[in-house]
Amino acid sequence: MTEELEQILSQLTQPDNAVIQQATAKLKQAFKDPAIIPALCAVMSGSQNPQIRQSAAVMLRLRVKKHWKKISPNDRESLKAVVLQAFMQEAEHTVQHSLSQLCAVMVKHETPDRWPALLQLLNQATKSSNPHDRQVGLLLLNKVMESNPEPFSPHYCQLLQLFSTVLQDHNNPTALYYCILTLTAITAYTGTEEMNQMRSIIPSLIVALKHIIKADQDQASEAMEVFNELMESEVSIIVSHVAEIVHFCLEVGTDTTLSDSLRVKALSCIAFLIKLKSKTVLKQKLLNPILQAIFPVLIAAPPPGEQDPEDEEDDDNGDGTDNDNPKHCAAQIIDTMALHMPPEKLFQQLMPLTQACLASENPYQRKGGLMCLAVLAEGCADHIRTNMLSTVLQTVCQSLSDSNQVVRSASLFALGQFSEHLQPEVSKYCTELMPLLLGYLSSLNQAKVGHVTKAFYALENFMENLGADIEPYLPTLMETMLSALNNTENLKIKELAVSAIGAIANAAKELLVPYFPPVIESLKGFLTTTTEEMRSLQTQSLDTLSVLARTIGKDVFSPLAAECVQLGLNLTDTIDDPDLRRCTYTLYSAVSTVSPDCLTPHLTAITTVMLLALKSNEGITAHLEEDKTFVLLDDDDDDDGDGDNAEEKDVDDFLEDETETDVHDVAGFSVENAFIDEKEDACDSLGEIAFSTGAAFQPFLESSFQQVYEMRDFPHEDVRRAAFGAMGQFCRAQHKVWKENPTEANHQALLKLLDVVLPCFVETVRTEHERQVVMGVLETMNSVIKSCKEEVFNNPSRLKDISYVIRDVLKKKIVCQDSGGDEADDEDQQAEYDAMLQEFAGEGIPLLASSVPADKFAPFLNDLLPLIMSKAKSSCTVADRSFSVGTIGEILQALVSVTGGRAVAGRLSNRLLPVLVAGVRDSDPEVRNNSVFGMGCLAQAAGPIVVSDYPMMLSVFSNLLAKESDLRVIDNLCAALCRMIISNVDAVPLEQVVPALVGHLPLKEDMEENKTVFTCLAMLYTHSPALVVKLMKPIVAASSHVIGDKNVDKETQNTLAMLMKEFAQHHSADFQAAVTSLPGEQQARLSAAISVS
Repeated sequence: MTEELEQILSQLTQPDNAVIQQATAKLKQAFKDPAIIPALCAVMSGSQNPQIRQSAAVMLRLRVKKHWKKISPNDRESLKAVVLQAFMQEAEHTVQHSLSQLCAVMVKHETPDRWPALLQLLNQATKSSNPHDRQVGLLLLNKVMESNPEPFSPHYCQLLQLFSTVLQDHNNPTALYYCILTLTAITAYTGTEEMNQMRSIIPSLIVALKHIIKADQDQASEAMEVFNELMESEVSIIVSHVAEIVHFCLEVGTDTTLSDSLRVKALSCIAFLIKLKSKTVLKQKLLNPILQAIFPVLIAAPPPGEQDPEDEEDDDNGDGTDNDNPKHCAAQIIDTMALHMPPEKLFQQLMPLTQACLASENPYQRKGGLMCLAVLAEGCADHIRTNMLSTVLQTVCQSLSDSNQVVRSASLFALGQFSEHLQPEVSKYCTELMPLLLGYLSSLNQAKVGHVTKAFYALENFMENLGADIEPYLPTLMETMLSALNNTENLKIKELAVSAIGAIANAAKELLVPYFPPVIESLKGFLTTTTEEMRSLQTQSLDTLSVLARTIGKDVFSPLAAECVQLGLNLTDTIDDPDLRRCTYTLYSAVSTVSPDCLTPHLTAITTVMLLALKSNEGITAHLEEDKTFVLLDDDDDDDGDGDNAEEKDVDDFLEDETETDVHDVAGFSVENAFIDEKEDACDSLGEIAFSTGAAFQPFLESSFQQVYEMRDFPHEDVRRAAFGAMGQFCRAQHKVWKENPTEANHQALLKLLDVVLPCFVETVRTEHERQVVMGVLETMNSVIKSCKEEVFNNPSRLKDISYVIRDVLKKKIVCQDSGGDEADDEDQQAEYDAMLQEFAGEGIPLLASSVPADKFAPFLNDLLPLIMSKAKSSCTVADRSFSVGTIGEILQALVSVTGGRAVAGRLSNRLLPVLVAGVRDSDPEVRNNSVFGMGCLAQAAGPIVVSDYPMMLSVFSNLLAKESDLRVIDNLCAALCRMIISNVDAVPLEQVVPALVGHLPLKEDMEENKTVFTCLAMLYTHSPALVVKLMKPIVAASSHVIGDKNVDKETQNTLAMLMKEFAQHHSADFQAAVTSLPGEQQARLSAAISVS
């Protein structure tokens, strides 16, 4: 059979299709013969033609991989002997490569200890005095270890000794390369006993990499992955070598004679290190050397006659991101610094460099300066907003009219970033910015599409947050957009216009109603065609349709809801595209908030598609250099189909195999972004649809929950975060169903869900590496506690578990907070996102306080309060001070309405009052506002026990009122006085306080506090009617502003209407006099309200 097989294999290499087809049929036949294994062994070791030897090795590997159990024990033993013998006598590198992979698959089934000959061979070859044998031995070791790192762990110490010897072999770069790849493969599995060995290897590792760079830059780039692996799995190994690693990576990253991909690899190692170990980088004084090295990369001009990728006309990402060039990596390093370092420390070193660039004559330096400002916006938003917003905006506005297009593009990108991250302050510059942006749009037709894309990016991000301030610009904006939809041939421009309409809708809400019919007609037109080139216009149209559903108002959108669902279903039935499917999920989700009944008949179809998207492995492929046909998560089972088919499939797999190249077996996942986004949106949408449709979703809740729960360990953090979010929504959905239909079964289902979800949340907060995921989980956990209240604490240990995890976040003790064991850390300075993570945790405290009896929560609250109060010190940032007093206020507000709250608030008053009084004197209005609110809540929560403090509190308020200019603070001051009166009316000198209070009505900004104010006035009317009647004129005037205001809740409107009725019945002359002094419109509102109630 051997000769016959060799002949078939050589026919497969002929350039003649007919011959290949015949050979394929014969091969399928041959595979059904058990003698195929010995025959392949014979060809693999005996054929003269290297290509045929290689084919035999690949076929054996496919056979072993799938059907090891079907191979007879004798054949297995002889295969083990033959493959090693073939390996040692083979001279061709490609064949050696295939043989080493065959060994790797066999080790998977056999474990190293059941194959002593392999260990012996590895030992001899890697220590051989012949450099070629060493190289081949290391190739075999690498392939075998990469696919089975764990079974070799007993040999790690021995291996590390071998590596430290091999790394000195500088004349054999290929051996160095395989050695470093193998080190990378075992890093994640090493234990404490290997640590010291690993540590001592690092200096020679760096030297070895320098030698590989000289020999082969692609191999060097791959070998540098070792740093990422070391950082991720065992940071303690590299801490003592951080400076050396950084200097090496900077040297490579800034060397313009090296390939872009190698420089990108080096620079991204630095970004990764900053993400994981920003404190070490600062402590070892590496910030300045990194900035000094990367700035020249950031501002380099491209070669003559060329442009940076983001400035080329066909750059599609309006946001100017392109991942694979050194300039982009330099910007990314600064972006990472902004996200992970205290702004004060970063800006001190960074700003002089940036300012020098912005003032330069050279356009590429000006561009670099703008890119730098742009990437700081996300991580250092508070710092920029509080300290330098007007200067940076001025810089960007001037650059918008720069003579050089490269600079103009960069300023559009910067403006887009600012608009996204520096809200709400940036919107206040509307009158300066909108005309500039509209100017860009008026020249739509002359400009190049690439540049227009950037203008739209800036415009959208800016408009989205304007709210009603967009009104004066609406006619111009919508005229521009509608004309682009109807008149442009260019699909990209149409797509930009559709996207912009979504942004306009987010701001304008129901102001957009007059433009709704023509917009909807256009969108429907785009969504009913099926041609390929319309695809991205369609996904954009679905997105905008979703925004319209949420913003335009129920009455306008509901009539279209059913049709929209049908449009979505028709599209996904006819077109298989992850982006399109993802946008239909978002659409269903939006429709569910407006008219859930339209979804109910389609829930089976919709949930089926979404759960398939979560289950699917599409788009997740292993980088297997040969099995291009195998998806990573392909089942490695031994019974692939039955008999005949399995053999034939093996032949097909072999024929689809591509020729081998020398790369990692599995160099990791590559996951196509579209499929990731689809999973993320499927989770988000399932959660929202479950909540919106309530009881109708019950039949799908369990299967949806199980599938989403599976995603909690997904490799990509955005999918994990969305999965946790959906798990929280499912709990809230079940709670809503139980409230509407309080059966025992519904209650048990809720408790069962909470028992799975909450421990999972607590555990994730402690162990998850990605800060964004932890923030998402804390936010979701807060929303579950807020909705499900005491049901969350049905389990007796739950209160302790959640309180302790909040405490640990506030103490920076969880995995994603890089505490680096530096306890003496400069506590007051941290990255803004690290502070934000603590805020999400702190927001849970008032929610706990409002969900359980106060005496139960008191011991935990005593633990948590000092951690919150420590952030109120004057040395802390404004954001921290505001968070601290704001949280104290919300805790006190929660204690007002729980059993035992008064006693607990009373016990705390001595600790909290000084903090709040200091806050009232703060220089920042938000801190003053929150402190005033807190003092009012303290009076209300603690009751009689704080009466002795009333004179001091009133004097603090009276001093503030005399000089305060911030409208929101004045509103909250009025409300705080009202809380004091409601709580202890006899302790307040009403004759002085009430006239001052009424003199500041109506409230200007904080409309929610109308409830407190008018409840208080109604109470005063029963307590001291004479005083209130004396103030009737200003009270009626204030009421006329509030009554009928849609921002004021129904209950307050009713309290107010009742009070006016009382006035009208019992003091009609005074009341009439007060009413007639008002403008006509206000008179009408008052009389309407009184006649209704």
